Parts: sequence; structure tokens; C-alpha cells
Amino acid sequence: MADFFANEDMKRDVKDIIKPIVMFIYDEIYVYIWFLCLYNVFFILIVLAILYLIIQLLSRMKVLQETIK
Repeated sequence: MADFFANEDMKRDVKDIIKPIVMFIYDEIYVYIWFLCLYNVFFILIVLAILYLIIQLLSRMKVLQETIK
């Protein structure tokens, strides 16, 4: 197998054959890759908002407990 790719012409021919296939697959999943990236950003923002709300709730509970005592 290593001898097969030792020849530069064979490497170039294999690349020329595989490149359109890879580009076709990339073009088909391009939208899904962007959707996944946007979903992750949105998810991280939601998690940060929830953490902020939890911190606010805990601080208000602490103040409420201090006023009760």
C-alpha cells in the first residue's frame, strides 16, 4: 500500500478522485454544521442565563433568611 502512494502521480490521481466526493459531502452537511454551531451558542447562553438566575435566587434567599432572624 505504501508503494502505491509512493508515486506522486498516483497521489495526485487519488486526490483528484476523492476531492469531488469530499466536496459533495461537505456541501450536503454544511447547513447542518452551521445549525449545530448556532444551537451550541444558544444552549450556552441559556445555561448562563439559568446560572445567573440561580445566583440571584440564592442571594435573595440569603437576604430573606437574614431578615427573618
